[in-house]
Amino acid sequence: MAKKDYYELLGVARNASEEDIKKAYRRLAMKLHPDRNPGNKQAEEKFKEVKEAFEVLSDARKRAAYDQFGHAGVDPSATAGFGGAGMGGFGDIFESVFGDIFGAGGARRGPRVTRGADLQYDLELTLEEAVFGTTVKIRTPTEKECSACHGTGARAGTQPTTCDTCQGHGQVRMSQGFFSIQQTCPRCRGAGQIIRDPCPACNGHGRVRDHKTHSVKVPAGVDNGDRIRLTGEGEAGEHGGPPGDLYVIVHVKEHPIFRREREDLHCEVPISFVTAALGGELDVPTLDGRVMLKIPPETQTGRVFRLRGKGVRSVRGSGVGDLLCRVTVETPVNLNRQQKELLQQFGRSLEGTDGRHSPKTSSWLDGVRNFFEDMKF
Repeated sequence: MAKKDYYELLGVARNASEEDIKKAYRRLAMKLHPDRNPGNKQAEEKFKEVKEAFEVLSDARKRAAYDQFGHAGVDPSATAGFGGAGMGGFGDIFESVFGDIFGAGGARRGPRVTRGADLQYDLELTLEEAVFGTTVKIRTPTEKECSACHGTGARAGTQPTTCDTCQGHGQVRMSQGFFSIQQTCPRCRGAGQIIRDPCPACNGHGRVRDHKTHSVKVPAGVDNGDRIRLTGEGEAGEHGGPPGDLYVIVHVKEHPIFRREREDLHCEVPISFVTAALGGELDVPTLDGRVMLKIPPETQTGRVFRLRGKGVRSVRGSGVGDLLCRVTVETPVNLNRQQKELLQQFGRSLEGTDGRHSPKTSSWLDGVRNFFEDMKF
């Protein structure tokens, strides 16, 4: 009887990709496998045909020969041996097709290569250091490769031996019915090797505790929570694996004068009653020196003066912020008798001026008066 077309058996087009062929076979194998169809000879024969089609179409060389010459172009020995052994070859195909589901990787031998852990260091900076940048030295605990055993974990002059449970694969296969699942070897814990004579310097770990000094360049403009990454400065990897990274987390201390919001700086500037009323000039501090701030007459508490370009340059280079000075009119304290009399005289001089000198007070009093009249207290 003539063989069926392999593409028709799998239900795929002739230009199907390798992934499409694999998906089609996976679907049919799950449906037709004898373990799921006990005693069904028709399903068993169909399964054999599907497997044979997959073995050919999943191999680029065989597929090219089949596309050109049909069944005659495929070496018969490539598909021989299936079925006669009672589906004995299915495990290998199962692993190649379903391995990505169960994490199969039985061909791996030797100890598992592991990337080193990342480390974190909290770095406290002054506002000035954060704004202008600096270079600091930090000391971090870490693990490094043991110099006595060169990372093998075995005593000098000895070598780890192959695990006799998994034969060096690091994984063992457990079969249950249709499924064949691989899991980490319980004896060597995935290393594939066993250390029978541990190195006394590192107790068989292959790494030892140590401290390392780093020179950290802090760029200008960093802020709270910013991270500086030092690639490869974390803990050493296991069995020759790459090291992790070191992340330096920035924490900026409170400043006695300035408060930072993104690229802007804020500060409170107290001014006298006389300066607020008559105007004047006063020195205002900035992070790069003093500037003269001109206070116009009749300045009220809470007014904000913006000094452009006196803030923080963005760490990402998107410009410089401003310094915002909020003035607070300070009430005089500890007055002597003469000063009090002068203020009383000044107060009397304001009486009967219809609120021309205190517009906010006059407006507020009018509002209070209207409130009481509406409520009829």
